[in-house]
Amino acid sequence: MVSTIQKEKAELFLKFHQDKEMLVLLNSWDAGSSKLIEACGYKAIATTSMGIAASLGYPDCQVIQLPEMIEAITRIVNAVQVPVTVDIEAGYGNNLNEIIDSVKKIIETGIVGINIEDSIDLNPRLIDEMEFCERISAIRALSDSLGFHLVINARTDSFYTSTGSSQEKLSESIKRGNKYREAGADCIFVQPVWEKEMIATLVKEINAPINILSNPAFGGGGLLPSVSELQDLGVARLSLGSGLMKATLALIKKVADELSEKGTYDLLLDTLTPLPGAAMAYKMATRLHK
Repeated sequence: MVSTIQKEKAELFLKFHQDKEMLVLLNSWDAGSSKLIEACGYKAIATTSMGIAASLGYPDCQVIQLPEMIEAITRIVNAVQVPVTVDIEAGYGNNLNEIIDSVKKIIETGIVGINIEDSIDLNPRLIDEMEFCERISAIRALSDSLGFHLVINARTDSFYTSTGSSQEKLSESIKRGNKYREAGADCIFVQPVWEKEMIATLVKEINAPINILSNPAFGGGGLLPSVSELQDLGVARLSLGSGLMKATLALIKKVADELSEKGTYDLLLDTLTPLPGAAMAYKMATRLHK
C-alpha cells in the first residue's frame, strides 16, 4: 500500500526534474551518509548500489542479495524526510516477473524513484532495447496500479559497453533514450560522458530530462563541466554515482598509509579541521541512533 506521503514525495521528486534549477544528487550508501547529505541542504537522496554493496562487504553488479539491499534502503528511507530514489541496477531478477516482484518490494520501503540500467553481468553487455522497454513499461504499469508516479530514471550504458566510435555510441544512446522515454521513463541517464558538445547533443536529441554523471575519473584528467555549465547546457539532473563512496574509501586508505608509513596524522587532521564543524556533521549524521 502506497501512503499519501509517499505519493506526495513522488510528485515533488518528479517536479524537481522539470524545474529551472538542475537537480543535484549526492549518492549515499547508508542512513548516516543520507542524513548528512540531507542536513547539507540537498532536496533529495539518491543511493549508489556500489556504495551500499561495498558497505556490506560485497562487490558491485547485483552480487548483494535483494533482502539485504531492501534492508539498507529501508534504513535510508526511515532516516530522512526528503524523497529517496534508489539504484536498482538491472532490476534484481532473471526475468520480467522476477524484476517486477523485486521492484514492488522496493517500492514498499517508501522510495519514490528508481534508477535501472540496460547492461548486466560483471562484464557488461547491453540488454536488447525492446526487452528493456518492456521492463520499463511493466514497471510503469505497476506504479500506476499502486496509484502513484514512480520516477523512473532509465540508464543506457551505450558509452560504457560499446566498442564503437564516439559518434556511434552517441547515436545508440539517443535512439535508446527516446525509446525508453516512450516506454514510460521520466528521465534518461547517459554515462560516462563529459564533453560539452556531446552533452548538448544528448539534451537536444533526447525528448526527456537528461541525467549526467559527474565523475572526475572519466575525464582522463580533463576539466569536467561545472554545475552551472551543465545547467546552461540544459541538463536536468546531476548525480555523483559511486564517486562519493569511493572518495571516502580512498581517504581511509590514505590516512591508513600515512599512519603506518610515517606515523603522522596530517591527512586526518586536515579533514577534521575545523573540528567543531566535523563534530556537528557527525552529530547530524548519527542523530537517528541517539
